[in-house]
Amino acid sequence: MNSVAEPLLRLAARVDAIQPFYVMELAKEAALLEQAGRNIIHMGIGEPDFTAPEPVVEAAAAALRRGVTQYTSAVGIAALREAIAGHYEQAFGVSVDPARIVVTAGASAALLLACAALVDRDDEVLMPDPCYPCNRHFVVAAEGKPVLVPSGPAERFQLTADDVERLWTARTRGVLLASPSNPTGTSIEPAELERIVQAVRARGGFTIVDEIYQGLSYGARPVSALTLGDDVVTVNSFSKYFNMTGWRLGWLVVPPALVSAFEKLAQNLFICASALAQHAALACFEPDTLAIYEARRREFQARRDYIVPALKSLGFSVPVMPDGAFYVYADCTGMPHPAAGDSDALTKAMLHDAGIVLVPGMDFGTNEPRRYIRLSYATAQAKLEEAVQRLRVLFERTGR
Repeated sequence: MNSVAEPLLRLAARVDAIQPFYVMELAKEAALLEQAGRNIIHMGIGEPDFTAPEPVVEAAAAALRRGVTQYTSAVGIAALREAIAGHYEQAFGVSVDPARIVVTAGASAALLLACAALVDRDDEVLMPDPCYPCNRHFVVAAEGKPVLVPSGPAERFQLTADDVERLWTARTRGVLLASPSNPTGTSIEPAELERIVQAVRARGGFTIVDEIYQGLSYGARPVSALTLGDDVVTVNSFSKYFNMTGWRLGWLVVPPALVSAFEKLAQNLFICASALAQHAALACFEPDTLAIYEARRREFQARRDYIVPALKSLGFSVPVMPDGAFYVYADCTGMPHPAAGDSDALTKAMLHDAGIVLVPGMDFGTNEPRRYIRLSYATAQAKLEEAVQRLRVLFERTGR
């Protein structure tokens, strides 16, 4: 046996530029506590507690029995692209040519395709800070440079047209937005989104808008960025509103002239999205299934309407009411706890002392990350109420 240690393979430099998910580290700690017998309430990972409804499951089973499990077109089966286009018309009042729709292996694959198609080495891409951490990592994977723009409550934690005009340089290639947003649950106001698109268009750049939470909007009817012109690229998914996280299915809507380029990349990088998931997803757009999704959306809204006042009663501040998704971005600086204003230390204390998993702001950027925590209310109402009670007991004890 050779006793000489084998040399380590050299990793690409981009690996060092991609940070791990801190929420996953907390999840590991929580798992160890659960193994030791602790009861843990999870409000960290952004995954619906609802799973695919029965019509989708039955459609998957029927597709499996029919044997439609072989490769599909790289842009997706025609029936699904047509169903998605019909959903845009019905739900958002926007007409989309099915030929512009590229079905992908989840929204992550969609964003990777968009960055591969539009971002060159050293191109800069503007995005708000805070934002979903993978968004900046997708840009890094394409050898671009994410430019995180501090975005606070006054901007609804979103990029603005003024930011675009102020920060655009010769190296800026475009913007990557999310509306509604992870981690804040806030949407870009339609008028502001239009100003952003116009500002980017005037500079010859691209606008990518992640709309995966758009189906989970509360209040006014959501407005898709697709209404602002065929040059906008949007990303969507079956994971959130459609409750199909592990099925790994999403889609892009791309400018007509770019479809062939996206198709070529998809052919080479992914071949196609899961055939079985595509055929199952057709059932998502049946009237009875949509009624189930709408009932679940109303349940998410009811949870939001409970948890936001409850957080405020505990001492958190919620500077912007979330109008979509299933997140609250809460300010912890005024908490009755020794770790107030340090979300990293506070989330660890809440995990170990109250059995509650929340996420510190450090996962989402560099703009006052210790000031904020993200709470996911994608869990049952009874668990939310139990979590609030546990936290109340904790803070009553530490606030003396």
